[in-house]
Amino acid sequence: MSYFPLTKEDQAEMLETIGVEHFGQLLQAIPTEIRNPKIDLPPALSELEAQRWFQSLADLNATSKTHLSFLGAGCYEHFIPSIVRHVTGRGEFYTSYTPYQPEASQGTLQALFEYQGLMCELTGMDVANGSHYDGASALAESVLMGLHHTGRTKAVLCESVHPEFREVVKTYLTGTRFEIETTGFHPDFRTNLEELKKKLTADVACVAIQSPNFFGLVEDLTELETLVHQNGSLLILVSHPLSFGFYKSAMEWGADVACGEAQPLGISPSFGGPWLGYIAVTRALVRRIPGRLAGVTTDESGRRAFCLTLQAREQHIRREKASSNICTNQALCALAAAVYLASIGKKGIRRVAELNLERALYLRKAVGALKRVEAVTTGSVFNEFVVRFEKPVSAVNAALFEKGIIGGLDLVRYYPKLRNQMLVCATETKSKDDLDRFVSALKEVTA
Repeated sequence: MSYFPLTKEDQAEMLETIGVEHFGQLLQAIPTEIRNPKIDLPPALSELEAQRWFQSLADLNATSKTHLSFLGAGCYEHFIPSIVRHVTGRGEFYTSYTPYQPEASQGTLQALFEYQGLMCELTGMDVANGSHYDGASALAESVLMGLHHTGRTKAVLCESVHPEFREVVKTYLTGTRFEIETTGFHPDFRTNLEELKKKLTADVACVAIQSPNFFGLVEDLTELETLVHQNGSLLILVSHPLSFGFYKSAMEWGADVACGEAQPLGISPSFGGPWLGYIAVTRALVRRIPGRLAGVTTDESGRRAFCLTLQAREQHIRREKASSNICTNQALCALAAAVYLASIGKKGIRRVAELNLERALYLRKAVGALKRVEAVTTGSVFNEFVVRFEKPVSAVNAALFEKGIIGGLDLVRYYPKLRNQMLVCATETKSKDDLDRFVSALKEVTA
């Protein structure tokens, strides 16, 4: 796109149209004493000096590039093939926006279409949308979908779902006629099914559960799926997308909706975003799914063409009756996920999932063998697990940081009853030497 500067002639024409002689007349409403404030700025820097200054600020951050990190809890360090950044950095993708004009947006629309197809293959579901802002908003939109689809007024969230995801759902439903119930978990982090049974009343629209859950445990959803569907409710499954490479898919578990955070699919942690929320549903919910859907059709010449489809669900057409008030998506992040999935392929997804599991199992066994350290998550895991110490996690993490290691999440931040417990993450990016270094450091700081 060419850049057209604002010329003096352009300015004069605009001022004449407005009916003033100079720009200052437009500022009359601003008090004179604050119209031209004196700003105490340092001397100007050359480009080289500015780069060095900004780099010095960046160097103050502790990242997975400067430290060995075992922090996960919804934000993960995974290997990103170089092709992902090569493709997403292309100008036609990097600067693209709303593809409401299909004749000018075929590349963006095809990228979204391919992303949707790949997410369907990964989750096993029938339809996936063009993405959401992040995993939290994807869950919130999924809950709303369940409430609207069933006509019921209550949603049940398992407390083992990411705490920040649950907070976003709460924010969504505040001030509405809908209610939220929560159901707890056992000391080993399994969902308390007996408690859930009591809360499965006739007004429950949906139940949201996470597996692998926030504590890293992979849950057996067989009995829960039966209970939820016998009640006429929808089952919403929140998952780490790479876990489907090894464990059952959302469709195999009988979920009606699969959703979560797709940041692990070729997107860097980036201090918290931008990320990528995914939603995939069964065919029965295709007209309820929120957000954009890219489809394929033929143009007047009979050629294949991509377009936004089923737009009557969206707010720019149905306004207050829309299936969702979100009318945008994370197209660039969705493209990154599509390139990631296409580049590593079906066998690659399986191998990445196996590596995550292998690393987590090795580390859990090694950490659990230490004195004054207990592995609490003892069931099936993917790439995270919980350990308990005899001292506060904050003290352990501070000591680890001195050794160049970023420890796991202090669970007391979200669960006050889980004192001295840390959520540890180990992905395919960690070598055996990295894992052994963590164990050795942990042995020292807990002695």
